[in-house]
Amino acid sequence: MIISRSQPIVLASSNPGKIREIQAILDGHPILPQSRFKVVEAEETGSTFVENAIIKARNAAQYAQLPAIADDSGLVVDALDGAPGVISARFAGTGASDQDNLEKLLSELDGVPTNLRTARFICIMVFMRHAMDPCPVIAQGVWQGLIMAQAQGENGFGYDPVFWVPEFNCASAQLSPELKNSVSHRGQALRALIAALGCAKSA
Repeated sequence: MIISRSQPIVLASSNPGKIREIQAILDGHPILPQSRFKVVEAEETGSTFVENAIIKARNAAQYAQLPAIADDSGLVVDALDGAPGVISARFAGTGASDQDNLEKLLSELDGVPTNLRTARFICIMVFMRHAMDPCPVIAQGVWQGLIMAQAQGENGFGYDPVFWVPEFNCASAQLSPELKNSVSHRGQALRALIAALGCAKSA
């Protein structure tokens, strides 16, 4: 086990959903949102998901003086040469809404046939023991799918309404939160990270 069960970890996010999910898998391990430490969010200047996740983890660890977990994720579309990629959250510009980004994506793919609309969600999870940790623990999750021509479903967020999941024959936004978390890129990456840390909940 890389960390003891009593050691608090700061999560480089203030998203309550992420905190609950990580807490459940860590089986009671103390996970603290970075907002508790008034962390100023790091500027994501990396060109890859790995770089951005490390930037966010290092920033949170430095402010909180605790081990940190961070993730960076996004949508990679083959027909767009990997875009929107690391700028998925701001594909339509700084301050863009989910709807703005979704509409830009559909516009960019207008006229592209279904069989060429292959895409995947990528999530990188990083654990750093401290801000100067030279060997962070890195885990990855990949969720394969297709980009639909029209949005469907009310669940999820971001690009979920246009991300077709072949194994369930529906959009990601039509999956229940529990089912989505069990198969999604973020769920995969989180479970891989916890296994690497050696502190996963026993079966």
